[in-house]
Amino acid sequence: MKNSLQSTLPKPMLDRTLDRANSDVVLIVDDVPDNLAVLHDALDESGYTVLVAINGEAALQRAAQVLPDIILLDAMMPGMDGFEVARRLKSLPQTAHIPIVFMTGLTETEHLVAALACGGVDYVTKPIKPKEVLARMAVHLQGAREKRQARSALDAFGYASITVRVSDGKLMWQTPLARDLLMRYYGTDAPATPLPVLAWLRRHVEAKEVLAEPPRLSIEQGAHRLTFRLHQQIGDSEGGGDWLIIMQEVSDDSVIEAIALSFKLTPREAEVLYWVIKGKINRDIADIVGSSPMTVKKHLERVFAKLGVETRTAAAAMAMRRIKQLHPQFEG
Repeated sequence: MKNSLQSTLPKPMLDRTLDRANSDVVLIVDDVPDNLAVLHDALDESGYTVLVAINGEAALQRAAQVLPDIILLDAMMPGMDGFEVARRLKSLPQTAHIPIVFMTGLTETEHLVAALACGGVDYVTKPIKPKEVLARMAVHLQGAREKRQARSALDAFGYASITVRVSDGKLMWQTPLARDLLMRYYGTDAPATPLPVLAWLRRHVEAKEVLAEPPRLSIEQGAHRLTFRLHQQIGDSEGGGDWLIIMQEVSDDSVIEAIALSFKLTPREAEVLYWVIKGKINRDIADIVGSSPMTVKKHLERVFAKLGVETRTAAAAMAMRRIKQLHPQFEG
């Protein structure tokens, strides 16, 4: 097994051997060498990067280090069995998203149900048929890839997302941007869900009448505001299920920048218009921006000309409509 040395390499060296741009990474967990050899060779020939683990503890360590794209997990192993390995992987935010396909010689219904109940997305029965394994893997890898791309897109557009399990309040998954925002606003990190966020989520889930668009949760920190909205329920609904929550941070600076870009205003003109939207009079705006009321008046005259309006009310209404398109959660 030419790639089997990857199972023992230290993490920095291991990372350099993984070509994630051109190959999905598969972790095989099995205590029987013959099973490992058959699967390893079939996957390697199909272009996958293959890692192996021969027991539960090694599987947990390898999964946390490398974050494989998919895991093929033997159900019955001495010591920690595959069911317990899966439960532990699904309890950790960094590995909870990895699809697990069980490999089992147990065909009784209760064992197959147990495999799915502890986090498996699928199972194959022994003796292993490599072509069947490859076909099942392709389906789950495609789904995982689409979810990963969607999550990356959220971060790229300034949105962050988390997945929270209602039953025990665990934060099961978060994007890098979400991690930064939760630490900055609440000082918490996964698997702990901030208590106000969890209380807000549970109020919605326990409501007798489930709203299509429940009220959003907002927290302010100086000139910045973090908003949460429920996106969708995912997975099993038992115990309230898991919920995908979308977060976005809005600040005075980001809104002012959006105004400037939308109406081709200078930064100072956009700042003056922003405070007009907030209901400030010229004297108050002058104090905020550090200029005179007369200068603020001149800025507003240029704003009116660029927007094609004659009054501050019309200018504020036009700007507010545009802001709502770009920042739906903005409140004037």
